[in-house]
Amino acid sequence: MTENKIIPAKRTENVRYAIRDIVVLAGQVAKTGKEMLYLNIGDPNVYDWQTPKHIIEATYQAMLSNYNGYSASSGVPAAVAAIEAEAHQKGIDNVLDIFITTGGSEAIELCLNALVNPGDNFLMPTPGYPLYTAVESKLEAVPNPYYLDEKTWQPDVNDIKSRINSRTKAIVLINPNNPTGSVCNRETLLEIVQIAKENDLVIMADEIYDKMIFDGAEMVSIGSLDKDVSCITFCGLSKNYIVPGWRMGWGIVSGRDAIMRDYIDAINKLLRARLCANHPEQYGIIAALTGSQEHIPAMNKILQRRRDITLDIVKGINGIDVVKPEGAFYAYASIDVDDDTKFCQELIKETGVVVVPGSGFGKKDGTNYFRYVILPDEVTLEKAFNKIAEFYGKYKG
Repeated sequence: MTENKIIPAKRTENVRYAIRDIVVLAGQVAKTGKEMLYLNIGDPNVYDWQTPKHIIEATYQAMLSNYNGYSASSGVPAAVAAIEAEAHQKGIDNVLDIFITTGGSEAIELCLNALVNPGDNFLMPTPGYPLYTAVESKLEAVPNPYYLDEKTWQPDVNDIKSRINSRTKAIVLINPNNPTGSVCNRETLLEIVQIAKENDLVIMADEIYDKMIFDGAEMVSIGSLDKDVSCITFCGLSKNYIVPGWRMGWGIVSGRDAIMRDYIDAINKLLRARLCANHPEQYGIIAALTGSQEHIPAMNKILQRRRDITLDIVKGINGIDVVKPEGAFYAYASIDVDDDTKFCQELIKETGVVVVPGSGFGKKDGTNYFRYVILPDEVTLEKAFNKIAEFYGKYKG
């Protein structure tokens, strides 16, 4: 018997997922008995949020009705129809295809797999959700980040234009943005549409937080702005309907059929190869999109209040600053330190407060950030941020 090690695939070398990676250290600290205050995971159900009962009931009834075998690869027709009606409500009228997936993450990965060859690239918002860079590594694609304006967290359109080359296949847009909570304005979206059309690029619009909007901000779905732009809009139940563990997502393909047909066929090949998404939970999509929406304004009111609690405390900390989030349930705080990863690690060890370093989302050289969630109850948020303020004073001391 040899003792040669099994060598993992090279494509895994650069796969990182800071949101979960930081939990390893947090788990070690928790074993010491320290009280932990988790502000790192975007999972409402970990905190004091409950799934609307009518969505649970619809899924339960589907199971009792024995909808427990495989569904069609693209999804249950009634669920697909509910998603299409939702797309029309958002102004996406030229729908070419819809498919239901195991969370929005699978939809994103399938669509990138069907489009990007080794050596190609796609424009990735920075800071942005680390799933995209993980998929980028698996596809052996070339990193091509574009930066958000740090004063507003709007996409920098000029930066997008400057980074397009002959191997660029798509522009990713996360709106509302994770990790910053920014909501993209209509003018910027129209400019991105024009860039995509002029350069034959697919827009991949990640809109998983599209119902979590604060302060009367306008949420515009980019696929609604031009019937000819090649676009895939990603959404799902996880955040808006408080069921991230159900892994129910979807993609809505829109644009010109003559241009998109071969690409749509390629996506569907991959959909068939993985059989289908969870069958009975697809009936939860129907209940969610066609049933009561009363939890959404109530949820946004609570989230906005919790956001404001953290902003009020941050205002009193010299060296930490936050651009006010307009959506989702995240905020992205700039910190005057040399290394945000080290800062977050020391914060966990000293205080038990768990946040995610900005380096896990991508950032400009010389800047440092941490992301936190506004999901915990008010008492927890106040306690956590008072600890952050006290620790930061000592850290900078």
